[in-house]
This record gives sequence, C-alpha cells and structure tokens, in this order.
Amino acid sequence: MALLSFLPHRLSQRLTALYFTVSSFSLQRRPRTTQTTAMASMTVTKIPALKDNFMYLVVCNATRQAAVIDPVEPARVLEVAREQGCKLNQLLTTHHHWDHAGGNEALCEQYRQHADWGQLTVYGGDDERIPGLTNRVGQDDTFAIGQLRVRCLATPCHTTSHVCYYVEGGDRGERAVFTGDTLFLAGCGRFFEGTPDQMYDALIGKLSALPDDTRVYCGHEYALQNLRFGHQVEPDNADTRALLERAQAADLEGRRALVPSTIGQEKRINVFMRVHQPAVQAYVGKGTPLETMQALRAAKDKF
Repeated sequence: MALLSFLPHRLSQRLTALYFTVSSFSLQRRPRTTQTTAMASMTVTKIPALKDNFMYLVVCNATRQAAVIDPVEPARVLEVAREQGCKLNQLLTTHHHWDHAGGNEALCEQYRQHADWGQLTVYGGDDERIPGLTNRVGQDDTFAIGQLRVRCLATPCHTTSHVCYYVEGGDRGERAVFTGDTLFLAGCGRFFEGTPDQMYDALIGKLSALPDDTRVYCGHEYALQNLRFGHQVEPDNADTRALLERAQAADLEGRRALVPSTIGQEKRINVFMRVHQPAVQAYVGKGTPLETMQALRAAKDKF
C-alpha cells in the first residue's frame, strides 16, 4: 500500500478502491452492528465499513442536527441516519484516501437528487484530492454541528492535509476527537506523506494536549496488532498488558467495542505517545523523543 503514494492520484484511488472492495468481499454478507455512545449533549454512532474501517455519525441531541465522518459506504450511513431520525447535512473528511473519502461523491449526488434533504456541506483539509469539498479547514478553524462546537486540528503526516475534528458539547464538558488515520487505539498511522516531526507535533503537541477524558474515535480497528507491538516495546506496562488480554479474548465485535479509547488511556498505552519514556527510547536505541518516533514507526512497519 505504501507504493500507492508514488502513483498519480486518480490511479492510486482506483487501485485502493479495488483493494478494499476485494478484501472486504467476504465480509459484505456478515451483519456489521453499530455501536452507540449516548451522552447528554451528543450521540456518536460507530458504523463499521469495508474490512476494518469506522464511519461515525455525530448527532447533536438538542437539535437533531448531524454530521458524518468519512462515509465510505454512503448507503449504510443514510440508513443509520434515518433510523435515528436526525438531519444529516455535514460531512467531515479526515483525509483524501479512498477508504475515508471514497464515498463523498456518491453521498453528494444523493443530496443533489433529493433537494428536500437540504445542502450537504463537506469539510476537509486544503486538498484538491478530497472529493466534493466545499469548506476547506485548517488548524483551529471552528464550526458547529447544531449546538456542538467543532475545532479542527491540522495533523499532517499520514497525508499532507490530514485533519482531526475535536467536538465539544454541553455544560458537562463532554468531548470527543475523530482522528482518522493519525491516532489509532495504541498506534498511529504510517508516515506516507510526512515526517516524524509532523507526527510528533500531531500526537504530542496537539492530541496529547486535549483533556484526558476526551473520547478517541479512530479510523480503523487495529487494536490487536497495535497492542501486541506495544507490549513488545513495553513488556512491563501493566495497562497495555491488561488491554491486550481483553483484545486477545474478544471476537471482532468485541475488539471494535474497545473504540472509543480516551486521550488519557492513549497516554498510558500508546508507545507513539510515550516517546519520552526511557523504556520506549531504549527499545529502539535512541536518546531523543523525535528520533524515537522515527525509529519506532520504522519498527512497527516491519512488525
């Protein structure tokens, strides 16, 4: 998959679409249940897609206004939105890769065909490779989903225009961040279009600075492999060991249920957010956090 970054965009998107379609074929007839987190101000529904992707429907409970994050399977998103009786008029794209943005055009076309649904606003980084983009956003840009507040976090590295979306709502301080392929449960994305210092800034400078109770909704279900790697790096980390045991004992639905994580949990178990720790630095034989970030990602790529 890393070779695709060197191909022309249209060709790489077509090859990526073919890859995910073929790899997901055996899963298409299986039931893929949604999992919902209901808070006072917002409801977040996790919708499995393709082989191991997640799409998310975020609903403002006060207004029933809704947004969807990375709707690669638009028909499934519309089905869930109808079931929940919400008004879906915003699409948030974390990055241009087909398994995240590949459903944008089809969803936009549905709205063009159904004028009574209203307009669909498509948010994303400043990148012509994002289909249907209407609102280009960057670091600290803000907008609303009903009464929910959204702040954009520019996290280039996996792609040059990757954006995470930090959502806050209500007087109880409820918050969630949708991290695409920047931050996974116990892991991070590959450095396809960026550098170690960019990922360091994304994970340590921006995401680690969010409140520890922020729920983390990532773009893929990679928990088991990530936790196995983390346990190899830090075999004495009791938090990682306990979560790995849960993941190993679970079926696919059980592993999906490990998402959302929290920022606090990630700072305890995610070696890419622990590059200041002596044990993590010792594993790759480096003496600085930035060098450790680079060497750690290289080690994970071969794991």
